[in-house]
Amino acid sequence: MTTSVRIYRPTKTAMQSGLRNTQRWLMDFEPGDAQVADTLMGWAGSHDTTRQLRMYFETKDEAVAFAKKEGFEYRVIEPQVRPQRPRAYADNFAFNRIR
Repeated sequence: MTTSVRIYRPTKTAMQSGLRNTQRWLMDFEPGDAQVADTLMGWAGSHDTTRQLRMYFETKDEAVAFAKKEGFEYRVIEPQVRPQRPRAYADNFAFNRIR
């Protein structure tokens, strides 16, 4: 069985206005084992420990090279970049603002 990984740039969270933690590429492992609910506590768990492993890379090429070197099957998910318009806080109170 070969190990498969996903390589992508994480998106910003809804609680985040800046772009911190979205510039580096992330490689995480695809789930290899189903989660099973513990009968006593009800917690979900599995025997697949690679699910906890996340590796960060500065570029996509570094992540792909590492996956090839280790013999992982990899899938690259390209980021969807949305345009950002620079706005000032004072624009909220402008006279020509449409209400």
